[in-house]
Amino acid sequence: MRHGKKFNHLGRTASHRKAMLSNMATSLIKHKRITTTLAKAKELRRFVEPLITKSKSDTTHSRRTVFSYLQDKEAVTILFREISEKVANRPGGYTRIIKMENRLGDNAEMAFIELVDYNEVYKKDGTTTERKSTRRRGGKKKSGAGAATAADDAAEAPVSQETEAGEVTDATEAPSETEETPKEEKKEG
Repeated sequence: MRHGKKFNHLGRTASHRKAMLSNMATSLIKHKRITTTLAKAKELRRFVEPLITKSKSDTTHSRRTVFSYLQDKEAVTILFREISEKVANRPGGYTRIIKMENRLGDNAEMAFIELVDYNEVYKKDGTTTERKSTRRRGGKKKSGAGAATAADDAAEAPVSQETEAGEVTDATEAPSETEETPKEEKKEG
């Protein structure tokens, strides 16, 4: 019985599993996104997220600890220089797993795992807009008199009109003497 055994052995010996996760983590750090089976992606998330958290403090001890897991100098350098800067203010959840179609050969569930901060599709524009907080209570409603004044304000607002020549003029400007508006013709006739 497997009471209290939480991680997936993935059908491998301990040394093979450790080497495979190390290689997959290195590939994820270098390429920012990899495609694998769903079970491996879930185990890779458990393996790599503590390493990314450890990379936030750039000390010799944390570099040596991460290197003991990855065994790749280039991946450790990328992790501590680039990735740790992007995830500095993120409290966790550095990876995202997105399911794909099953593999044709053996119908295995496939997924790709990626670093969240490196996906441009899901990322918003560089500007962050503050959300307006919604309130449960309905604020002051406009009364009949208030609604009338709002309609009057809209009627008095300057409206731009297009002349026959294609020029856009403000309605607040007086028309020139040579131009007659259709309203004036109706008044005369």
